[in-house]
Amino acid sequence: MISMLCGIVDLGSNTIRLSIYHCDGGQFRLLLNKKTMAGLAGYVRHGVLSDSGILVACRTLAAYRALLDNFSVRDMHVFATASLRNITNTAEAVQTIRDITGITVEVLSGEEEAALSFKGAVLPGGVPTGLLADIGGGSFELVAYEDMAITSACSLPVGSLSLYTHFTESLFPTKAERKVMRAHVRELLDRAGTEHIQSKYLCGVGGTIRALAKLCNDVYHRDPELRTMSAGELRDLYRLLKADGKDVLRQVLRSAPDRVHTLFPGLIILNTIVKTCGVETVSASATGVREGYLMDRVLQAGA
Repeated sequence: MISMLCGIVDLGSNTIRLSIYHCDGGQFRLLLNKKTMAGLAGYVRHGVLSDSGILVACRTLAAYRALLDNFSVRDMHVFATASLRNITNTAEAVQTIRDITGITVEVLSGEEEAALSFKGAVLPGGVPTGLLADIGGGSFELVAYEDMAITSACSLPVGSLSLYTHFTESLFPTKAERKVMRAHVRELLDRAGTEHIQSKYLCGVGGTIRALAKLCNDVYHRDPELRTMSAGELRDLYRLLKADGKDVLRQVLRSAPDRVHTLFPGLIILNTIVKTCGVETVSASATGVREGYLMDRVLQAGA
């Protein structure tokens, strides 16, 4: 494979992300990351992504295409996850985006998203046996693997933003709302048959888990680059956020200002997984589904 620059766009329910990579001989290096907090899940009503939401996606993708053109990057690959997968007008949204921008969006199934997250986060030198959880804005994927091979995988239709949108009336969920949110996540996990999945180690993928690691480092005055969290520390974070108040808000705004409303719902999802699966240590991965997509759909296809 010849040396090239490549843009990968992840059209998510909460954020739309562009990553530019330099690829050479099957290897790649991240050059630039750009994130837009589009909040597409907030434009979904009764399962339908509104015209306004589709136009937000179009404007963001057009801006990314213009940015890539300025860098003379020809290759742009766009995929969508729960943002377009978990709506009833998927085909219409994809066609409208293509008509307006000329950009084709590949909508990943839940199983494909789980497999690509595993490929991007675990295979490049990760812990050989454990769990992977990819918590997005509109869904979360849970993968069990052993000796670097997937043994089970599922995608569940709730994420940090959709949980916030459906169950929370204010900035932070009330005690009653938290109870309903935990019960909803537990029900989804039970329905997916995850009660037999047990592991002390979990690889966490996605902006929510990375933001929780930043908050954890801030709370415990640790090295900002540290990416591991214990189950006990995550329970402490939950108690901290539960306290509410200006001090808590100030701390969240310092660590993850763009996730002030979704951090608590995301933590509820993560803590429910940790408790259900007996996890003791969570490691926030710097890579994930975009790198997996690059490896599988671009580099492997061009090999």
